[in-house]
Amino acid sequence: MKSQVRGGTRWKRFAVVMVPSVAATAAIGVGLAQGALAASFSISGQEFKVKADSLVGKDFVQYGSVDGGKDLEGKDFAEPVAVSGFSEAWITNMCQSVVTPKVPFIGDVTLRLEAGTEAKKPVYAKGIYLDVSELKADAEFANIDIGVAAGALNHGPDGKPVEGKPGIQPNTKANPFGFGQRAKDATLNNVRQKAWATTAATFKLPNLDLSLHRGTSAECYKD
Repeated sequence: MKSQVRGGTRWKRFAVVMVPSVAATAAIGVGLAQGALAASFSISGQEFKVKADSLVGKDFVQYGSVDGGKDLEGKDFAEPVAVSGFSEAWITNMCQSVVTPKVPFIGDVTLRLEAGTEAKKPVYAKGIYLDVSELKADAEFANIDIGVAAGALNHGPDGKPVEGKPGIQPNTKANPFGFGQRAKDATLNNVRQKAWATTAATFKLPNLDLSLHRGTSAECYKD
């Protein structure tokens, strides 16, 4: 089974990322309301952007949750996210950028990171989880299950966890009975994404290029 979708999501609407059905979009709101902190650390007060030509992932899972931390003024805040996990992922021509606003005597500063710029040497990630607030892409899923209980995302037909399959991110709190979805394979092209956190067991970045720029013109993409 394969499903394709083109479009975007915004966290203010509590919409699910990469979901190919309207019913599932409503269901993710329940998952967000019932979930707790997604990332296993206090997130920074700076959302970052990611652009990529393609992301090819194995054993895709997704569920709703909330990230929490402190903003740049040290005040507590929380943001709803769609947590997407893969057992393995390959990312071609990846760009990541984050803007630090109003640096004294300098103004806005953009940190830009690029990697995997050669088609035969993509970025490789193992056991990766992405806490996403917005995504736009051309997406295709193989063997997708929508409406799986989040706590059963990594379970096999016998109801037992399958070794190596991603489920709810370790060391985090999320409602195991909340909405989730999974697919054997996921392919996303022309990716434009905003996220609060990324974690991975392994993250290999060939041709890494990190640079700092005054202003915001070096962002990976503009809204």
